[in-house]
Amino acid sequence: MSSPAASMPRARQALFEYPLYWAECFGTAPFLPMSRAEMDQLGWDSCDIIIVTGDAYVDHPSFGMAIIGRLLEAQGFRVGIIAQPDWHSADAFMALGKPNLFFGVAAGNMDSMINRYTADRKLRSDDAYTPGGEAGKRPDRCSLVYSHRCREAYPDVPIILGGIEASLRRIAHYDYWQDGIRRSILLDSGADLLLYGNAERAVVDVAHRLSRGESVDTITDLRGTAFLRRDTPAGWLEWDSTRIDRPGRIDRIINPYVNTQDLDECELEQRNARQLGQPDTQVVQLQWHPRHDRDRTVIRLPSFEKVRADAALYAHANRVLHLETNPGNARALVQSHADQDVWINPPPIPLSTEEMDYVFGLPYARVPHPAYGDAKVPAYDMIRFSVNIMRGCFGGCTFCSITEHEGRIIQNRSQESILREIEDIRDKVPGFTGIISDLGGPTANMYRIACKSREIEAACRRPSCVYPGICENLNTDHSALTALYRSARELPGVKKILIASGLRYDLAVQDPEYVRELVTHHVGGYLKIAPEHTEDGPLSKMMKPGIGSYDRFRELFEKFSREAGKKQYLIPYFIAAHPGTRDEDMMNLALWLKHNGFRADQVQAFYPSPMATATAMYHSGRNPLQKISYKSEGVTVVKDPAQRRLHKAFLRWHDPVNWPLLREALTRMGRADLIGDGEHQLIPREQPSQAQDYRSPRRKNSQRSPGSGPGTVLTQHTGLPPRNNGGRKPRRS
Repeated sequence: MSSPAASMPRARQALFEYPLYWAECFGTAPFLPMSRAEMDQLGWDSCDIIIVTGDAYVDHPSFGMAIIGRLLEAQGFRVGIIAQPDWHSADAFMALGKPNLFFGVAAGNMDSMINRYTADRKLRSDDAYTPGGEAGKRPDRCSLVYSHRCREAYPDVPIILGGIEASLRRIAHYDYWQDGIRRSILLDSGADLLLYGNAERAVVDVAHRLSRGESVDTITDLRGTAFLRRDTPAGWLEWDSTRIDRPGRIDRIINPYVNTQDLDECELEQRNARQLGQPDTQVVQLQWHPRHDRDRTVIRLPSFEKVRADAALYAHANRVLHLETNPGNARALVQSHADQDVWINPPPIPLSTEEMDYVFGLPYARVPHPAYGDAKVPAYDMIRFSVNIMRGCFGGCTFCSITEHEGRIIQNRSQESILREIEDIRDKVPGFTGIISDLGGPTANMYRIACKSREIEAACRRPSCVYPGICENLNTDHSALTALYRSARELPGVKKILIASGLRYDLAVQDPEYVRELVTHHVGGYLKIAPEHTEDGPLSKMMKPGIGSYDRFRELFEKFSREAGKKQYLIPYFIAAHPGTRDEDMMNLALWLKHNGFRADQVQAFYPSPMATATAMYHSGRNPLQKISYKSEGVTVVKDPAQRRLHKAFLRWHDPVNWPLLREALTRMGRADLIGDGEHQLIPREQPSQAQDYRSPRRKNSQRSPGSGPGTVLTQHTGLPPRNNGGRKPRRS
């Protein structure tokens, strides 16, 4: 039998094993109510729980408010929804009356700042999670604003924060829009409790405990939660991780396992002074603390005040946090903010397949709330015919927030559950034409892939299972996914199953039979994948595989497309201005794009999201993937707006608008040899006339741009060759 430290902890209770709350006698609502009139129709005099969200209410398992709302309803609670309320007063937050148990507050499926602003800090003109795509229906940092209005409306009602905005801001974090460090969202919101990650376990437990009369400030033992306290409780071992080395000073090596509650700062300094006063070399003996119970150990991070003042300490705190993300071995974290501590319990235990089936099998209407009438919710239109088959990602890409939110342990649904959902789409969703737009998740091909050993998985502290190479302990067999694809295709009324989720191609090439199945049956003309770059410098900071993995996947893709008699195209996506990227790296990427005949129509610039490892690189200029010190090697960071424009211009090497900027840069870089009309040169020497000026393939998809070189050129937007328009001039849009 494995020891507790070497096996994944188990949930105290499965989601479907809780005794139901008394209000389950009201049954299932066609939609969770958004008005008092709907409550009256359901026979409710009040709501037990009210969810406040920054997204439009779509009753579909791809939307957080629907999952949490339906899950709590299945537990017997009466749940109301306040979606995109007018935040200028508390009136909208009182529309459903006072909740009996708590307000659940979330920004929506996206961080509200990322939702509202571009990577250039400009306001977006639309919002995919709002009816009609209308912008401006949520405030900046809407979790804070909504929490304050809930408190104003009903001061004595507990406020529980959740969703990705709360997850990524649970500790002191770099805020790109403020260009500085902000406090934990717990303090700024005034919420009573924060649930991070996929919070089904925590929210169900909180609801039942509050319904039994427990006070919210006594709920401190749940995984996946964060809360405020003023001291470390008795019986806990506190490990000090608040400092890194300082140049010009030699400190005595302090046992990292010492309980810092037993030593105050003065005593540490006195010990160092005594040590420094002895000129001879001393033998340092580490005294192991007799009590080392991982479940009662907390790591103290550098305080908010320290990480705000010292970027190296911020990078160090980020590194420690990411080392404590495996539910099998993670310890609690604590970070002081002035006279209060933000305490973060270990991550939630992953849902079992039975629990995943339970969550996705709840009675979702699968359409937006009728209150929106005929208005389209763009995000819903994108996913209404898609099916989420799993959660989590073990890729560990440093610019991505999936690991921080969903974790790196893959949580799978059963094949039977997935097929039932496809049948529900076929039978219930308006407008279904027989095409399932996606069977996927955070990563399309990680379904039922996991570590070969549960003990190794529970003890592992690697941030990625596939970088710098695929771990030898990772099972890369895609046969379960291949079987799922085949079964889904055979369902009556289903004409086509497409795969639109991101594909981990370095994993896919380990199973060529899966690639054959994918290419032969599940590619709708083109397949988008994301190598992100071609150069080792930025790729090492992204934790992405080298371009050789892309080349191997491309060979299989083209081979199986030929065998199937299909003309299909592979469309790669790239990031500009990521930490670790030099101007020369972007130049080499541009040359690769031209050589391979690609035009990047829609350019993605690095966007520093809260708590991501790449964001810590961006802020600190250091690499948290390695041990942080004041002498550690720096990371190239692209912050200057002009340099960011240059990196984006290299990605769009084919657009004449960018050629003057690129000519100047290439000359400055000593690469004027790349300016000219030759096949191996990047951009022409002369600017085209206005009549020949480039127009985006996204709009016209008709003719080649000047200087684009020989061969077929594919657009990133469609993935298909430009149409033959018979020599006609492109129509202006």
